Amino acid sequence: MSQLPQNYGASFERAPEPSIVTVARVVYGLHALSIIIGVVTGASIIGAFLFGWPSIAAVVLNYIMRGEARGTYVDSHFAWQIRTFWYAMLFAAVVAFLGFVLSFVLVGFAVWMGGFIVMGIWVGYRIVRGWIVLNRREPMPA
Repeated sequence: MSQLPQNYGASFERAPEPSIVTVARVVYGLHALSIIIGVVTGASIIGAFLFGWPSIAAVVLNYIMRGEARGTYVDSHFAWQIRTFWYAMLFAAVVAFLGFVLSFVLVGFAVWMGGFIVMGIWVGYRIVRGWIVLNRREPMPA
């Protein structure tokens, strides 16, 4: 087992197995791949993040492997990754609904574009920040 980081909180009982850290890295990588697909193809960042196979596979991995991460700092990363996906889904639904309602007064398209751009930046930030913190072997904030 690896040693715990200096700022390792008392709420974590043990150091993670290297394999579960690798799974967390793979999940960040799959989410990053979805973002890249959204940037370089006709899909939007948020569309690729929410509905692309890499992110869907990442969320499935999170739920399957989360039990093995319990009691380690990696569990906080799994929670961060899962929250990022579901908050993005919720925000996308709100933006889509507001955009639809406001389309009748001709500002819906602007709401969609602005909302999805902001959401794409937010998703990218959370994936990059999480990956950096994981590589420092630190937990994510609650």
